[in-house]
Amino acid sequence: MTDNTSLRALGYIVFGATMVSFTSVLVEVAHTGPTETAFYRMFFGGLLLLVIALARGDRMWLGFRFLSLPFWAALFFSLDLFFWHRSIIYVGPGLATILGNMQVFFVALLAVWLLKERLSWQLMAAIPAAMAGLFLMVRTGWGQHHGAVKLGVLFGLLTALSYALYILVLRRSRAGGTNSPFSIFANMSWISLLSALLLGITVVVEPDAGFTIPDLQTWGVLLGLGLVGQVAGWVLISKGLPDVDASIGGLAILLQPALAFMWDILFFGRPTTTLEYLGAVIVLGGIYLGATGKKK
Repeated sequence: MTDNTSLRALGYIVFGATMVSFTSVLVEVAHTGPTETAFYRMFFGGLLLLVIALARGDRMWLGFRFLSLPFWAALFFSLDLFFWHRSIIYVGPGLATILGNMQVFFVALLAVWLLKERLSWQLMAAIPAAMAGLFLMVRTGWGQHHGAVKLGVLFGLLTALSYALYILVLRRSRAGGTNSPFSIFANMSWISLLSALLLGITVVVEPDAGFTIPDLQTWGVLLGLGLVGQVAGWVLISKGLPDVDASIGGLAILLQPALAFMWDILFFGRPTTTLEYLGAVIVLGGIYLGATGKKK
């Protein structure tokens, strides 16, 4: 692997992570409810992925039995978005995104429980460090706003758990690599469209929810979520990751929650104390240590 290849791959990851960091901003400025926003993100993103898969000549239908893993992945990713969009309402896009990225700890704990793996010392140090950093970030507003911060943190941690389960199922669905039944675009298309179906059903049964897109701004925001959040950003990240060291890739991906926290401060005037800044740095450091310190 040449230095130019590694540098180009790092550029893909940085650009992709920067694009994905804006999804929390887009969710904040959409004039639709949290479930409707999640539905349109998956619906528009899934349609685009379907077009790409068909243009590539990828096979989309192999029978119902091959849709089992994409369905479970779709279920967990739907829950991820369901909880994350509600966390954004209560604690803002920055903290909600940092909480969601704590999935690395849930993945590790689930691997210990389900796969009988052992925790590395890095993970054992990273988990309490991240919890301490989170405490610094939420301590000042914990009892304020009629419990909104508590609810936002709960939704954020449920986001992380749901995302961890999604990652584990997604890995299973791609375990065969090039021998997997679906291509990566076909697989992600199925997951996105099945997620849209599940979220659409939720919109139907939720009171005061509906499929109306109220204005041109929201049309642009929802299309942007599908294009940037569901397709372009993660395609770039996936393209770059194989050609860089795991530690460098993990650090580059941390741009996503770090930038989301910055956008929350810059665009929405999030009041942030020095201790909260310190807490954010500690949490991000813990996530990085946890992501790069997995037992091999």
